[in-house]
Amino acid sequence: MYGSERDIRHNLTLFFIDGVVFTPAMTLISVSTVIPYFLERLGASTFQIALAASVALICNFAAQPVFGYIASRSLKLHKTFGRILLFQRLVFLCFALSIPALAGSPPALIWIFLFFWGFFNVFVGSYNVFFTPLLLRLLPPDKRGAIRGVGFAIGSCLGFGAAALMRALLTRAAFPYNYVLIFSAGTVLLLTDAVLFLLMRGVKQPEKANPVTASEYLKGMPASVKNNPAFRAMILTCMFLVAANSMLSYYTLCAIRIFNASESHLSTLAALAVLASAAGYIAFGNIIDRRGPKTTALLAASFIIAAGAVALFSKSLGALFVAWALANFANSGYGTTASLLLGEVSPPEKLPMYVGVYTAISLALSSAVLLLLAPALERAGFGVLFAAVLICGASSFISNLFALRKRLSDSFEP
Repeated sequence: MYGSERDIRHNLTLFFIDGVVFTPAMTLISVSTVIPYFLERLGASTFQIALAASVALICNFAAQPVFGYIASRSLKLHKTFGRILLFQRLVFLCFALSIPALAGSPPALIWIFLFFWGFFNVFVGSYNVFFTPLLLRLLPPDKRGAIRGVGFAIGSCLGFGAAALMRALLTRAAFPYNYVLIFSAGTVLLLTDAVLFLLMRGVKQPEKANPVTASEYLKGMPASVKNNPAFRAMILTCMFLVAANSMLSYYTLCAIRIFNASESHLSTLAALAVLASAAGYIAFGNIIDRRGPKTTALLAASFIIAAGAVALFSKSLGALFVAWALANFANSGYGTTASLLLGEVSPPEKLPMYVGVYTAISLALSSAVLLLLAPALERAGFGVLFAAVLICGASSFISNLFALRKRLSDSFEP
């Protein structure tokens, strides 16, 4: 099913390099650190900064049926995915290079950025739909966690260097050329990442292809949830993790608005994020191979609870840094867990559909949370944010213990 041993080693190497390259790239194009600071520099409102985070989720959500249809028809999933990624990233690179020409009107640049950021995230809608089936089809169960975790950990260490580069560019290069260089460097790394998927070796699958149109995809969504109790439990458990992770950009806004965070503080946040992620990918990757994704999902929820509690009850910039590190550690746990949980609850021939349904539901919730929090933060302060983080972590933890574990044991015999 997974190809020859040589093919497995080849694909495992490419998945490893994916983690090495992708993490520093997204350090430089981070919706939770760089982008809020960029928009704040342009004079954006709280709503516009919230919109940057929510538009990423909304566009991702809206694209799910289209990419689900494309994935269900694709005979060479890795090739199709690689071409989608190349197009996405070339367009965003063109925008990044055009920033100096647009910088004369900051209000206009804010909205132009939001448009291209939304366009970029339309194609993020392909990530889970393509990546999850590729991971499950090309790598055996005992090779999906540890090596990829090490790859992401190395990538996180390189992300530490990217954070240092970011600090140097923000403090030494003139605006807006510093952001041109930051966004361009991140996008070039993402283009390198896209090529990896073109180089993967696909295998012929025993499952019969089950292509569906976008309308059929949408119509099939309710049935996939209604008829699969294990899938419902997985959605309930993980959507709260997604919602908590989506609030990371508000941590940065809190640091800026409440504690007057500088460029130096921003680079510290970026460095803490990559260090916490490095530790998380190694720890969670090894735990997945030994204990399975249910355990890592439970641990991720525990660290989200800790992050919310620290930030809520200890009101200082140092405490915010600690909460930020805990939240990013938890985020790496979710990142290594969700795809494998989907593999446990989804029929193989309908995996793209199930991935799309899960992503659509979790992103819809996250978008609503982000947009509703924006006016709440203006009126009631950032305590509302960290209370929401705490509630999301606790909800995921309880759902895991009392729903997910029972449904998986009922539905899948060892």
